[in-house]
Amino acid sequence: MNEKICPLRYLNKIFGGKWKMSIICILSSDGTPKRYSVIKRRLKDITNVMLSQSLRELEADGLVHREQYSEIPPRVEYSLTERGRSALPFITQAVNWALSDMNLPQEMLFCGECAGII
Repeated sequence: MNEKICPLRYLNKIFGGKWKMSIICILSSDGTPKRYSVIKRRLKDITNVMLSQSLRELEADGLVHREQYSEIPPRVEYSLTERGRSALPFITQAVNWALSDMNLPQEMLFCGECAGII
């Protein structure tokens, strides 16, 4: 295969979309696995379909691990894989760039998603 691949397109495939980096930040916030409902609550305005799809894509790309427990009621937890954790410096840099570019006073900044990395 001699086809050239654009690194920017690759980044967009992995991290693109409105929710993926936010989900990664939520999963990194304290290092503990998170249930679907916790992620949904932190993102507030994401739909169930979009959250499920984003989690599936992040899992398929090896950034998120999904653990299903055989209990009644069923329990599923999500956590970052080593590959997912390796993306945190990149995301932290992007967040810091955005903070600088936004040029807003600290008291105006609140983000339930990226609170763990800023």
